Amino acid sequence: MQTEEKIYTDAKDRPVPLAKVRNIGIMAHIDAGKTTTTERILYYTGVNYKMGEVHNGTATMDWMVQEQERGITITSAATTCFWKGHRINIIDTPGHVDFTAEVERSLRVLDGAIALFCAVGGVQPQSETVWRQSKKYKVPIIAFVNKMDRVGADFDKVVEDIRTKLGATAVPLQIPVGKEAEFKGVVDILSNKMYLFDDKELGMNVVEQDVPDHMKPMVEKQLKNIVETIAEVDDEIMMFFLEDKMPPPEVIEKAVRRRTVSSEIVPVLCGTAFKYKGVQPLLDAVVKYLPSPVDIWTVQGINPDTEEPMSRTMGDDKPFTAIAFKIMNDPYVGKLTFFRIYSGFAQRGMQVYNPRTRKSDRLGRVLQMHANEREEREFIYCGDIAAAVGLKNVTTGDTICSEKDPILLEAVSFPEPVISMAIEPKSSAERDKLYNALNALSEEDPTFKVKSDIETGQTIISGMGELHLDIIKDRIFREFKVDADTGKPQVAYRETVNRAAEANTKFVRQTGGRGQYGHVVIEMQPKPRGYGFTIENKVVGGNIPKEYIRSVENGLKEAATTGVLAGFPVIDLNVDIVDGSYHPVDSSEMAFKIAASMAFKEAARKAGMTLLEPIMKVEVTSPNENLGDIIGDVTGRRGQIIEVDTQNTLARILAHIPLSELFGYSTSLRSISKGRASYSMEPSHFEAVPSEIQKKLTEKA
Repeated sequence: MQTEEKIYTDAKDRPVPLAKVRNIGIMAHIDAGKTTTTERILYYTGVNYKMGEVHNGTATMDWMVQEQERGITITSAATTCFWKGHRINIIDTPGHVDFTAEVERSLRVLDGAIALFCAVGGVQPQSETVWRQSKKYKVPIIAFVNKMDRVGADFDKVVEDIRTKLGATAVPLQIPVGKEAEFKGVVDILSNKMYLFDDKELGMNVVEQDVPDHMKPMVEKQLKNIVETIAEVDDEIMMFFLEDKMPPPEVIEKAVRRRTVSSEIVPVLCGTAFKYKGVQPLLDAVVKYLPSPVDIWTVQGINPDTEEPMSRTMGDDKPFTAIAFKIMNDPYVGKLTFFRIYSGFAQRGMQVYNPRTRKSDRLGRVLQMHANEREEREFIYCGDIAAAVGLKNVTTGDTICSEKDPILLEAVSFPEPVISMAIEPKSSAERDKLYNALNALSEEDPTFKVKSDIETGQTIISGMGELHLDIIKDRIFREFKVDADTGKPQVAYRETVNRAAEANTKFVRQTGGRGQYGHVVIEMQPKPRGYGFTIENKVVGGNIPKEYIRSVENGLKEAATTGVLAGFPVIDLNVDIVDGSYHPVDSSEMAFKIAASMAFKEAARKAGMTLLEPIMKVEVTSPNENLGDIIGDVTGRRGQIIEVDTQNTLARILAHIPLSELFGYSTSLRSISKGRASYSMEPSHFEAVPSEIQKKLTEKA
């Protein structure tokens, strides 16, 4: 769609035009410098008068006690700043895989992102994860190679990593000036200027100079490379290229913006946020190359009444449409609902509609958030990110809109938990407090699940990893002041079927009065790993009336959740409902639900069951002298070595290891390497458990 067709109206009292709004996230592997970069941005844009630091617990965006103690980001924090007449709404996301839901829901509502890469580590496992998440939501990206001052920093290698490991068309727009401890600044290829940064002024003063003579040939070469790369995807630059002419810098700049917005290229910049270098040019690139809501222009959804596809265009004058992407319990104001407005505007006290629940709600107070600080606002305009107090019927991923013009936007999808543990209150007086805390935390975090074990009566909490459950436990004790006991973390296994099977099951009860009758015939087929669980209705001729099909589906889903072999959820299969029968008097929803559940378990037993365990993708970085010991330890944990890469004095080991073998791995790794090795991990896939281990687990169950 051409720009001239994008006709929209800014509200008269809107502080910044919609075309000058940027909604961006900062995403990366753990410890790549996301929060530090955000702190520098807030300092240089004048939001903070003092520069916060992660290592001493003063980072504005890491406001939770647990974040300050551990020096990591746990929850995504939103803030707003201004740069050269543009409003930049920023979400700083976690890097640790246990908090991947925070990244997922943030990317859902962002228009663009800065992907940070460590100049030494390059593309790391979690870099790949957040990259996949950004591609899922078609988020345009600028890459920033951080930590250029560190020993072993290699800008060109990281650019090559982005191309080969992420499959992106990386276009470097800068050349680093100096390397490692001698890194002083950058040369901007398009403006043909060198920018140096003054350490004494915390990088606040940017010194612009002409490019030194010895660097001019390199700048010319890189400029030609930029033009050649963009010519492959941009017709205007292609015309210059075919005529062997160099396009003017402003023409190249516009082409870079066009192709960044369409996600065809990834501009790459560099610097060291911790040492105050390269952040201002990064801000310039954000306003130059990342999209505004006007560039995104339309958001797709469905009509909640007809389920027909529909779209909504940007603008303050359009019907109100927003998505609630995060719930947070604030000790001072209660439940906060973070939302991003796609069209229209929000006003304090206005009525909004949730098409999923088909209920209306009232926006109480409307707040502009700066980490955990709140600023009262009367209006929030199109393209902005804010928080509301008072929404009772809204959860993560819900659309909120005008009841007169409803639309249902695509919700956010989240991974399933891989680890569980039991939690019990120490006294009956603590029981209600515990359940209130668990309810509040599960409302905040869609990857945190709570259930009761039917057989033992225990409360089981599940999450994405040991750290995730550790933070949850810590918050229950400290934030909600609950006195409780917890068990050891347990792996969340899954079950699957080995072969196709069918079941023909009747549920019949005669109790003197009206009886119960449900009859279901199903066929079950195994599917590849990662498929999930699907149900298809293939009943013809009304053998099962339509009003009972939903009950059959619910019965199948419940049976799949509780499993057959050892009580774990059943995955990677499809169930077809193929036939059945009903009684005009005795049939009921409950009868068909029970018949379906019985049929599922019967077919599963015929099909033969296998237990699956979560396999983690683990990356270990270690001194070369410890390489042999670490590989031996990995294989002793039933691990499979995928790749070993040795560079200078460091080795990088990539492996697949069962999660059940990784409890306490950090302590073991410290012992092997005398504290010099580090590791990161993320869920990879599920694999069949070895028969001897399966036997032990099923005997326990």
